[in-house]
Amino acid sequence: MARTSIDYEDVYQALPGMVALLTPDLVFADVNEAYVRGTGRPRESLIGRYVFDVFPESVNAPDAKNSHHLRASLLRVLATGERDTMPLQRYDIESPEHSGDWQEHYWSPVNCPVLGPDGRIRLILHRVEEVTEFVRARGLGGDTAGRVLEAELYTRARELQELNTRLREAHAREREVALVLQKAMLPATRQMGHRRAAVRYRPAVGALNVCGDWYDLVDLVGGHRIGVSVGDVVGHGLEAAGVMGQLRSALSATSRVADGPGQALNVLGRYANVVDGAESATVVTTFIDFDRHVITYSSAGHPPPVLLHRDGRVEFLDRATDPPLDARPEPRPRPEASVAFSPGATLVLYTDGLIERRREDIDVGLRRLADSLSHHRELDPEPLADTVLRELLPPGGATDDTALVVVRL
Repeated sequence: MARTSIDYEDVYQALPGMVALLTPDLVFADVNEAYVRGTGRPRESLIGRYVFDVFPESVNAPDAKNSHHLRASLLRVLATGERDTMPLQRYDIESPEHSGDWQEHYWSPVNCPVLGPDGRIRLILHRVEEVTEFVRARGLGGDTAGRVLEAELYTRARELQELNTRLREAHAREREVALVLQKAMLPATRQMGHRRAAVRYRPAVGALNVCGDWYDLVDLVGGHRIGVSVGDVVGHGLEAAGVMGQLRSALSATSRVADGPGQALNVLGRYANVVDGAESATVVTTFIDFDRHVITYSSAGHPPPVLLHRDGRVEFLDRATDPPLDARPEPRPRPEASVAFSPGATLVLYTDGLIERRREDIDVGLRRLADSLSHHRELDPEPLADTVLRELLPPGGATDDTALVVVRL
């Protein structure tokens, strides 16, 4: 997806609530800045230590069973793989400045599992909300504070449950519309004369089954030629799908009358300037001339197509790359380049969900794609498309949409 990169480590450290990550052995793996401030313990005294060695029972509250309650909650998470919300907990913390000076605190903890690609719990996210001021403002303490806060939490939980029910119902209705839109806007696999092609679309995990990635294959006027394109609109859901449909239809029509792919993208860029939501959209289009055995291509900020030669050599078509659609205040002609091919070669177009991974250089993903294509070059387009998706997409699904087109030349 063409979108702003987010550093989730910075987000984690900036969270206003106290958050710690625990291993399944209940050892601190990481803590955010709010956790360090709230507990009064430096980060180096926490990481790598067993949680109950760091936080034994409160010495000022002999009847407290905080460690017991926390251990029970963490074990429930490990046993069920589900989130566990704890009742209000009192915990007295010794002042880092004055030894023996214990300060009364009230915490509202929640423990959540963090699953790995194999579905197993890799970490437990231990989040704590500091509610001491809430308790003091109401003149409460001990069991009374616990009962009052538990009652308020129960009320909020019921309200959230009702809201979630309404959201699920709305999501189900939106998904039905999404499926109809997807079927209408993305063409099915097709045969182009005796040429074979395969198309695939995989939505991001957790998204509706329609998002901003798209592909298209069109017959071109004059000779034995076709146009093959893929594009990427920022965002997910029905709004992104609407923008995707407009751009795809516009490029499909423009390609049939344009002199080449560069001119087609030039016209599409002017059109994108008046389409809300088309900002930073990317697209690459190729014109394949089967009579001359030539591919002419142009890219507006999109990852390069791949020409897989019959001998397994992989060639990235990256000599005609320009900024995304609507990126320039004053549009200018888009570049285009041409490459020859031999019959039996394969052209592959895709969106960045296939190759991009968080905190990984894009060149690593491109090499992964090249290796997969070269290794399976003997496969026909349909099994080749399935194999590439299986090898390149994460087992649990990608966090970005993926479109893939494979054409045997």
